[in-house]
Amino acid sequence: MKNSMFGREGVTAGIDMGDRWSRYAMIDNETGDFVEEGKAMTCEVDFRATFGKCKPMRVALEAGTHSPWASRVLADLGHEVLVANPRKLRLIYQSDKKNDKADARSLARVARMDAELLAPIRHRGAEAQAHLAVLRARDALIRTRTLLVNHVRGAVKSFGGRVPKCSTEAFPKVAAKCIPKLPLWPALSPLLDTLGTLTSEIKRYDREIGRLAEKQYAEAKLLRQVNGIGPVTALAFVLTLEDPGRFPKSRQVGAYLGLRPRQDESGDIKRQLRITKAGDEYLRRLLVGSAQYILGPFGKDCDLRRWGLELAKRGGKNAKKKAAVAVARKLAVLLHRLWVSGATYVPLRKASAQSKEPAA
Repeated sequence: MKNSMFGREGVTAGIDMGDRWSRYAMIDNETGDFVEEGKAMTCEVDFRATFGKCKPMRVALEAGTHSPWASRVLADLGHEVLVANPRKLRLIYQSDKKNDKADARSLARVARMDAELLAPIRHRGAEAQAHLAVLRARDALIRTRTLLVNHVRGAVKSFGGRVPKCSTEAFPKVAAKCIPKLPLWPALSPLLDTLGTLTSEIKRYDREIGRLAEKQYAEAKLLRQVNGIGPVTALAFVLTLEDPGRFPKSRQVGAYLGLRPRQDESGDIKRQLRITKAGDEYLRRLLVGSAQYILGPFGKDCDLRRWGLELAKRGGKNAKKKAAVAVARKLAVLLHRLWVSGATYVPLRKASAQSKEPAA
Protein backbone atom coordinates (compact mmCIF):
# COMPACT_ATOMS: atom_id res chain seq x y z
CA MET A 1 0.00 0.00 0.00
CA LYS A 2 1.22 3.48 -0.85
CA ASN A 3 1.71 6.29 1.59
CA SER A 4 -1.30 7.84 3.25
CA MET A 5 -3.51 9.80 0.88
CA PHE A 6 -4.54 12.35 3.50
CA GLY A 7 -3.86 15.75 2.04
CA ARG A 8 -3.41 14.45 -1.53
CA GLU A 9 -5.69 14.88 -4.53
CA GLY A 10 -6.91 12.48 -7.22
CA VAL A 11 -8.70 10.15 -4.82
CA THR A 12 -12.16 8.57 -4.66
CA ALA A 13 -13.40 7.16 -1.36
CA GLY A 14 -16.06 4.62 -0.46
CA ILE A 15 -17.53 4.49 3.05
CA ASP A 16 -19.52 1.57 4.43
CA MET A 17 -21.58 3.11 7.23
CA GLY A 18 -21.97 0.94 10.34
CA ASP A 19 -23.92 1.74 13.46
CA ARG A 20 -20.78 2.20 15.57
CA TRP A 21 -17.86 2.04 13.15
CA SER A 22 -17.62 2.92 9.47
CA ARG A 23 -15.04 1.41 7.13
CA TYR A 24 -13.53 3.53 4.38
CA ALA A 25 -11.36 2.78 1.35
CA MET A 26 -9.60 5.35 -0.85
CA ILE A 27 -8.64 4.54 -4.42
CA ASP A 28 -6.21 6.37 -6.69
CA ASN A 29 -8.14 7.69 -9.68
CA GLU A 30 -5.24 7.16 -12.09
CA THR A 31 -3.86 3.78 -11.11
CA GLY A 32 -6.91 2.16 -9.52
CA ASP A 33 -4.84 1.10 -6.49
CA PHE A 34 -6.23 1.33 -2.98
CA VAL A 35 -4.03 3.79 -1.16
CA GLU A 36 -5.72 4.26 2.22
CA GLU A 37 -8.07 2.05 4.21
CA GLY A 38 -9.29 2.29 7.76
CA LYS A 39 -12.25 2.91 10.00
CA ALA A 40 -13.80 5.82 11.85
CA MET A 41 -16.41 6.01 14.57
CA THR A 42 -19.85 6.71 13.16
CA CYS A 43 -20.24 10.15 14.69
CA GLU A 44 -19.78 13.71 13.49
CA VAL A 45 -16.71 14.42 15.58
CA ASP A 46 -14.72 11.46 14.27
CA PHE A 47 -15.89 12.01 10.69
CA ARG A 48 -14.68 15.60 10.79
CA ALA A 49 -11.37 14.53 12.33
CA THR A 50 -10.84 11.74 9.79
CA PHE A 51 -12.05 13.29 6.53
CA GLY A 52 -11.26 16.90 7.39
CA LYS A 53 -7.59 16.08 6.72
CA CYS A 54 -8.32 15.19 3.10
CA LYS A 55 -8.35 17.56 0.18
CA PRO A 56 -11.67 17.67 -1.72
CA MET A 57 -12.46 14.30 -3.23
CA ARG A 58 -15.43 12.23 -4.38
CA VAL A 59 -16.96 10.19 -1.56
CA ALA A 60 -19.58 7.46 -2.02
CA LEU A 61 -21.72 5.97 0.73
CA GLU A 62 -24.94 3.97 0.81
CA ALA A 63 -28.26 5.50 1.81
CA GLY A 64 -29.20 4.49 5.34
CA THR A 65 -29.91 5.69 8.86
CA HIS A 66 -26.63 7.60 9.20
CA SER A 67 -26.24 8.80 5.60
CA PRO A 68 -28.24 12.09 5.98
CA TRP A 69 -26.00 13.64 8.62
CA ALA A 70 -22.84 12.02 7.24
CA SER A 71 -23.46 13.41 3.75
CA ARG A 72 -24.00 16.90 5.19
CA VAL A 73 -20.79 16.71 7.23
CA LEU A 74 -18.72 15.49 4.27
CA ALA A 75 -20.19 18.15 1.97
CA ASP A 76 -19.41 20.79 4.60
CA LEU A 77 -15.80 19.60 4.52
CA GLY A 78 -15.70 20.33 0.78
CA HIS A 79 -16.07 16.81 -0.60
CA GLU A 80 -18.29 15.75 -3.50
CA VAL A 81 -20.75 13.35 -1.86
CA LEU A 82 -22.64 10.60 -3.68
CA VAL A 83 -25.32 8.81 -1.67
CA ALA A 84 -25.86 5.50 -3.44
CA ASN A 85 -29.27 3.90 -3.81
CA PRO A 86 -28.79 0.44 -2.23
CA ARG A 87 -31.52 -1.06 -4.44
CA LYS A 88 -29.35 -0.38 -7.48
CA LEU A 89 -26.14 -1.87 -6.07
CA ARG A 90 -26.50 -5.60 -6.65
CA LEU A 91 -22.73 -5.68 -6.76
CA ILE A 92 -22.88 -5.14 -2.99
CA TYR A 93 -26.13 -6.49 -1.59
CA GLN A 94 -26.07 -9.71 -3.69
CA SER A 95 -22.37 -10.34 -3.24
CA ASP A 96 -21.32 -13.74 -1.83
CA LYS A 97 -18.37 -12.02 -0.17
CA LYS A 98 -20.09 -9.29 1.78
CA ASN A 99 -18.25 -7.53 4.58
CA ASP A 100 -17.59 -3.92 5.57
CA LYS A 101 -14.16 -3.73 3.97
CA ALA A 102 -15.34 -5.26 0.68
CA ASP A 103 -18.40 -2.98 0.58
CA ALA A 104 -16.27 0.15 1.07
CA ARG A 105 -13.96 -0.98 -1.73
CA SER A 106 -16.88 -1.70 -4.07
CA LEU A 107 -18.35 1.75 -3.45
CA ALA A 108 -15.01 3.40 -4.19
CA ARG A 109 -14.52 1.39 -7.41
CA VAL A 110 -17.99 2.17 -8.75
CA ALA A 111 -17.79 5.87 -7.84
CA ARG A 112 -14.38 6.13 -9.57
CA MET A 113 -15.66 4.42 -12.71
CA ASP A 114 -19.12 6.02 -13.22
CA ALA A 115 -21.11 7.88 -10.58
CA GLU A 116 -24.40 7.20 -12.41
CA LEU A 117 -24.05 3.50 -11.64
CA LEU A 118 -24.71 4.39 -8.00
CA ALA A 119 -28.12 5.88 -8.95
CA PRO A 120 -27.29 8.66 -6.43
CA ILE A 121 -30.03 10.16 -4.31
CA ARG A 122 -30.12 13.54 -2.60
CA HIS A 123 -30.90 13.87 1.09
CA ARG A 124 -33.10 16.68 2.34
CA GLY A 125 -31.76 19.47 4.53
CA ALA A 126 -31.51 19.25 8.32
CA GLU A 127 -34.53 21.48 8.95
CA ALA A 128 -36.74 19.57 6.50
CA GLN A 129 -35.58 16.30 8.05
CA ALA A 130 -36.53 17.56 11.52
CA HIS A 131 -39.99 18.64 10.36
CA LEU A 132 -40.49 15.35 8.55
CA ALA A 133 -39.64 13.63 11.82
CA VAL A 134 -42.78 15.26 13.29
CA LEU A 135 -44.89 13.60 10.58
CA ARG A 136 -43.24 10.24 11.05
CA ALA A 137 -43.64 10.42 14.82
CA ARG A 138 -47.37 11.05 14.35
CA ASP A 139 -47.54 8.12 11.96
CA ALA A 140 -45.83 5.87 14.52
CA LEU A 141 -48.41 6.84 17.16
CA ILE A 142 -51.30 6.18 14.77
CA ARG A 143 -49.96 2.73 13.89
CA THR A 144 -49.46 1.97 17.58
CA ARG A 145 -53.01 3.10 18.36
CA THR A 146 -54.39 0.89 15.58
CA LEU A 147 -52.44 -2.07 16.92
CA LEU A 148 -53.85 -1.58 20.42
CA VAL A 149 -57.43 -1.14 19.16
CA ASN A 150 -57.19 -4.38 17.17
CA HIS A 151 -55.70 -6.16 20.16
CA VAL A 152 -58.55 -5.09 22.45
CA ARG A 153 -61.17 -6.07 19.87
CA GLY A 154 -59.58 -9.49 19.42
CA ALA A 155 -59.27 -10.12 23.15
CA VAL A 156 -62.94 -9.24 23.74
CA LYS A 157 -64.03 -11.52 20.88
CA SER A 158 -62.08 -14.42 22.38
CA PHE A 159 -64.37 -14.17 25.43
CA GLY A 160 -67.55 -14.10 23.38
CA GLY A 161 -68.01 -10.33 23.34
CA ARG A 162 -67.75 -7.68 20.67
CA VAL A 163 -66.83 -3.99 20.62
CA PRO A 164 -69.23 -2.18 18.22
CA LYS A 165 -67.95 0.03 15.43
CA CYS A 166 -67.01 3.52 16.55
CA SER A 167 -64.44 6.23 15.96
CA THR A 168 -60.94 5.70 17.30
CA GLU A 169 -61.36 8.64 19.66
CA ALA A 170 -64.52 7.15 21.18
CA PHE A 171 -63.10 3.63 21.34
CA PRO A 172 -61.84 3.70 24.98
CA LYS A 173 -65.27 4.69 26.34
CA VAL A 174 -67.17 2.26 24.10
CA ALA A 175 -64.79 -0.63 24.76
CA ALA A 176 -64.90 -0.06 28.51
CA LYS A 177 -68.59 -1.06 28.48
CA CYS A 178 -67.90 -4.26 26.52
CA ILE A 179 -64.91 -5.73 28.37
CA PRO A 180 -65.83 -8.55 30.77
CA LYS A 181 -64.99 -7.09 34.18
CA LEU A 182 -63.65 -10.15 35.97
CA PRO A 183 -61.35 -11.97 33.56
CA LEU A 184 -60.27 -9.24 31.12
CA TRP A 185 -60.53 -5.86 32.78
CA PRO A 186 -57.17 -6.03 34.65
CA ALA A 187 -55.39 -6.87 31.38
CA LEU A 188 -57.12 -4.42 29.05
CA SER A 189 -57.97 -1.36 31.16
CA PRO A 190 -54.37 -0.03 31.06
CA LEU A 191 -54.52 -0.22 27.26
CA LEU A 192 -57.65 1.95 27.23
CA ASP A 193 -55.79 4.58 29.26
CA THR A 194 -52.88 4.37 26.82
CA LEU A 195 -55.25 4.81 23.88
CA GLY A 196 -56.56 8.02 25.41
CA THR A 197 -53.02 9.33 25.85
CA LEU A 198 -52.10 8.40 22.28
CA THR A 199 -55.11 10.25 20.90
CA SER A 200 -54.17 13.37 22.87
CA GLU A 201 -50.60 13.24 21.56
CA ILE A 202 -51.78 12.70 17.98
CA LYS A 203 -53.95 15.83 18.27
CA ARG A 204 -50.92 17.74 19.53
CA TYR A 205 -48.94 16.61 16.47
CA ASP A 206 -51.86 17.61 14.24
CA ARG A 207 -51.76 21.14 15.64
CA GLU A 208 -48.00 21.35 15.07
CA ILE A 209 -48.35 20.05 11.50
CA GLY A 210 -51.10 22.57 10.83
CA ARG A 211 -48.85 25.34 12.12
CA LEU A 212 -45.93 24.24 9.93
CA ALA A 213 -48.14 23.98 6.85
CA GLU A 214 -49.60 27.42 7.53
CA LYS A 215 -46.55 29.40 8.64
CA GLN A 216 -43.40 27.82 7.18
CA TYR A 217 -44.50 25.95 4.07
CA ALA A 218 -46.90 28.15 2.16
CA GLU A 219 -46.58 25.87 -0.89
CA ALA A 220 -48.58 23.25 1.02
CA LYS A 221 -51.66 25.47 0.56
CA LEU A 222 -51.38 25.03 -3.22
CA LEU A 223 -51.51 21.27 -2.84
CA ARG A 224 -54.48 21.35 -0.49
CA GLN A 225 -56.63 22.74 -3.28
CA VAL A 226 -57.10 19.12 -4.35
CA ASN A 227 -59.94 17.42 -2.50
CA GLY A 228 -58.52 14.54 -0.45
CA ILE A 229 -55.18 16.24 0.26
CA GLY A 230 -54.98 17.29 3.89
CA PRO A 231 -52.20 19.10 5.77
CA VAL A 232 -50.35 15.86 6.56
CA THR A 233 -50.12 14.66 2.95
CA ALA A 234 -49.40 18.16 1.62
CA LEU A 235 -46.60 18.75 4.11
CA ALA A 236 -45.14 15.27 3.58
CA PHE A 237 -45.09 15.88 -0.18
CA VAL A 238 -43.30 19.22 0.21
CA LEU A 239 -40.76 17.94 2.74
CA THR A 240 -40.00 14.71 0.87
CA LEU A 241 -39.42 16.37 -2.51
CA GLU A 242 -38.09 19.59 -0.89
CA ASP A 243 -37.06 21.10 -4.24
CA PRO A 244 -39.58 20.71 -7.10
CA GLY A 245 -36.87 21.72 -9.57
CA ARG A 246 -35.25 18.31 -9.06
CA PHE A 247 -37.78 16.94 -11.54
CA PRO A 248 -37.72 18.51 -15.03
CA LYS A 249 -41.01 16.76 -15.80
CA SER A 250 -43.85 16.29 -13.34
CA ARG A 251 -44.48 12.73 -14.50
CA GLN A 252 -41.06 11.77 -13.11
CA VAL A 253 -42.41 12.21 -9.57
CA GLY A 254 -44.64 9.14 -9.86
CA ALA A 255 -41.65 6.98 -10.75
CA TYR A 256 -39.55 8.59 -8.00
CA LEU A 257 -42.14 7.55 -5.41
CA GLY A 258 -42.32 3.97 -6.69
CA LEU A 259 -45.77 4.29 -8.23
CA ARG A 260 -44.64 3.31 -11.73
CA PRO A 261 -45.32 -0.29 -12.85
CA ARG A 262 -42.26 -2.43 -13.45
CA GLN A 263 -41.42 -3.02 -17.09
CA ASP A 264 -40.78 -6.41 -18.65
CA GLU A 265 -41.09 -6.32 -22.42
CA SER A 266 -39.67 -8.80 -24.90
CA GLY A 267 -40.75 -8.58 -28.53
CA ASP A 268 -44.54 -8.44 -28.65
CA ILE A 269 -44.89 -9.68 -25.08
CA LYS A 270 -45.74 -7.01 -22.51
CA ARG A 271 -46.21 -8.35 -19.00
CA GLN A 272 -48.29 -6.41 -16.47
CA LEU A 273 -46.18 -6.14 -13.33
CA ARG A 274 -46.55 -4.51 -9.93
CA ILE A 275 -45.27 -1.06 -9.10
CA THR A 276 -41.59 -0.66 -8.24
CA LYS A 277 -42.22 0.60 -4.65
CA ALA A 278 -39.00 2.58 -4.86
CA GLY A 279 -38.61 5.87 -3.03
CA ASP A 280 -40.33 7.04 0.13
CA GLU A 281 -42.78 4.43 1.47
CA TYR A 282 -44.50 6.85 3.85
CA LEU A 283 -45.44 9.42 1.20
CA ARG A 284 -46.46 6.66 -1.21
CA ARG A 285 -48.83 5.28 1.44
CA LEU A 286 -50.30 8.73 2.06
CA LEU A 287 -50.91 9.30 -1.65
CA VAL A 288 -52.61 5.93 -2.05
CA GLY A 289 -54.80 6.78 0.95
CA SER A 290 -55.72 10.12 -0.66
CA ALA A 291 -56.51 8.32 -3.91
CA GLN A 292 -58.81 5.91 -2.07
CA TYR A 293 -60.62 8.89 -0.56
CA ILE A 294 -61.00 10.53 -3.98
CA LEU A 295 -62.49 7.31 -5.37
CA GLY A 296 -64.62 6.66 -2.27
CA PRO A 297 -68.14 7.76 -1.39
CA PHE A 298 -67.01 11.11 0.05
CA GLY A 299 -64.77 12.09 -2.87
CA LYS A 300 -65.91 15.15 -4.82
CA ASP A 301 -66.48 15.04 -8.56
CA CYS A 302 -63.31 15.80 -10.51
CA ASP A 303 -61.38 14.62 -13.57
CA LEU A 304 -59.18 12.40 -11.41
CA ARG A 305 -62.15 10.69 -9.77
CA ARG A 306 -63.91 10.11 -13.09
CA TRP A 307 -60.78 8.67 -14.65
CA GLY A 308 -60.15 6.37 -11.68
CA LEU A 309 -63.73 5.10 -11.54
CA GLU A 310 -63.65 4.31 -15.26
CA LEU A 311 -60.43 2.41 -14.72
CA ALA A 312 -61.98 0.42 -11.86
CA LYS A 313 -64.96 -0.54 -14.06
CA ARG A 314 -62.72 -2.47 -16.43
CA GLY A 315 -62.86 -5.32 -13.98
CA GLY A 316 -60.22 -7.92 -13.51
CA LYS A 317 -58.53 -9.06 -10.37
CA ASN A 318 -57.92 -6.29 -7.83
CA ALA A 319 -59.31 -3.66 -10.23
CA LYS A 320 -60.15 -1.21 -7.44
CA LYS A 321 -56.70 -1.50 -5.86
CA LYS A 322 -55.00 -0.97 -9.21
CA ALA A 323 -57.22 2.04 -9.89
CA ALA A 324 -56.25 3.57 -6.52
CA VAL A 325 -52.55 3.15 -7.28
CA ALA A 326 -53.01 4.64 -10.75
CA VAL A 327 -54.86 7.62 -9.29
CA ALA A 328 -52.10 8.03 -6.68
CA ARG A 329 -49.54 8.19 -9.49
CA LYS A 330 -51.54 10.85 -11.35
CA LEU A 331 -52.08 12.66 -8.06
CA ALA A 332 -48.32 12.89 -7.50
CA VAL A 333 -47.90 14.39 -10.97
CA LEU A 334 -50.76 16.85 -10.37
CA LEU A 335 -49.38 18.01 -7.02
CA HIS A 336 -45.94 18.63 -8.48
CA ARG A 337 -47.44 20.59 -11.37
CA LEU A 338 -49.48 22.76 -8.98
CA TRP A 339 -46.38 23.36 -6.87
CA VAL A 340 -44.23 24.38 -9.83
CA SER A 341 -46.84 26.50 -11.62
CA GLY A 342 -48.65 27.98 -8.61
CA ALA A 343 -51.84 27.59 -10.61
CA THR A 344 -55.39 27.43 -9.30
CA TYR A 345 -56.69 23.88 -9.34
CA VAL A 346 -59.69 23.28 -11.58
CA PRO A 347 -61.28 19.93 -10.61
CA LEU A 348 -63.17 19.47 -13.90
CA ARG A 349 -60.77 21.12 -16.33
CA LYS A 350 -60.81 18.22 -18.80
CA ALA A 351 -64.59 17.81 -18.61
CA SER A 352 -65.10 21.54 -19.17
CA ALA A 353 -62.78 21.54 -22.20
CA GLN A 354 -64.60 18.59 -23.74
CA SER A 355 -68.00 20.24 -23.26
CA LYS A 356 -66.81 23.33 -25.16
CA GLU A 357 -65.64 21.34 -28.19
CA PRO A 358 -67.93 21.84 -31.21
CA ALA A 359 -70.00 18.84 -32.22
CA ALA A 360 -68.71 16.96 -35.26
